[in-house]
Amino acid sequence: MLTFQDFVPEMTGTPGFLSPAQFETFEAAVAAADRWVTENDVDLVNVETVVLPNMWSPHEENSTDASLRTSDDFPSTWHQFVRVWYRSAEPEFE
Repeated sequence: MLTFQDFVPEMTGTPGFLSPAQFETFEAAVAAADRWVTENDVDLVNVETVVLPNMWSPHEENSTDASLRTSDDFPSTWHQFVRVWYRSAEPEFE
């Protein structure tokens, strides 16, 4: 079964009134993906960089949200992360 695992830079500092949130580097996400692939010995299909707007907004579901919004009324912040596509064993059905 084709599936994916996302490696999103973690928020390291919350936004303030006049300051944006702080995040780990993209390189940290790449390193986390590399560790995960190595430790889990997966059947790797593809690795890609995904860029999404506003995925840390309170009403969004981060990297798996099917619909992310942008608005002309508010600034949009774009985030990039690593998505690893791999094949996993078929799920067992009871």
